[in-house]
Parts: sequence; structure tokens; C-alpha cells
Amino acid sequence: MSAASDLFDAARAVMTKAYVPYSKFPVGAALRTADGQIFAGANMEVASYPEGWCAETTMLGHWHMAGGGAIDEIAVVAERMDEITPCGGCRQRLAEFTRPDTKLHLCDQNGVTKTVTMGDILPLGFRADLLK
Repeated sequence: MSAASDLFDAARAVMTKAYVPYSKFPVGAALRTADGQIFAGANMEVASYPEGWCAETTMLGHWHMAGGGAIDEIAVVAERMDEITPCGGCRQRLAEFTRPDTKLHLCDQNGVTKTVTMGDILPLGFRADLLK
């Protein structure tokens, strides 16, 4: 069992709560804070298709409303696609609250298969610290 297996389990469990009547493409995401808390979220669609939100967005909302804190690692899993990565918009959202060395665990249906960093998936990302 990998060190991030509990994040995979949390992402996989919350993926079952995705609301995806149009795409039938459920996704789950979970993060761990520096103090060990885990926050998870699933994607949700609405009939006005671009107005839905991704699993990572839901996850970040739960995390922020609970008080936030340093994010150490993230796991993302999709029911119909192994090693899914956050979309471009979610990469930017995650970059707002993570560091380039924050771990991102990519998963298949059985667990973590690959670990990259936020800097790997968004190497020249626009970060909040650039505005200072």
C-alpha cells in the first residue's frame, strides 16, 4: 500500500457522489494538508454544460471553507480514464494554493500509478506571488 493510498481511497469514495448525468464521466479528487487533514470533492454538471465544476474545484471549496492550510499532496481519479490530470482551469486553481513541489498523484482504478508535482504539470504557471 502506497503512502498516498488513503488519498486515493478518499478520491475514489467521493467520486461515487459525482453528479454527471450528461458526460457520465465521474471524477474524484482529494488533498492532504500539512497537518494531515483530508478534503475531497467530485465533479458536478448542470444542463448549461460549461457552468458545472470539476472535482478539484469542489475539493478546494471544502478545504477553504474548513480553514485551508498548507496543501502537501493531491490525488485525482476518474472512473473511465486512468492517470487523469487536472484540466487547465483546475491546474490554475490548484497553483493558487499549492507550491511547485506539491505532489500530485495520478491514479488508475486500483490506486496511485504515478506521482508528479504541480510544477511538472504547470511549469510556467501564473502564481499569486507574481502579483506582489
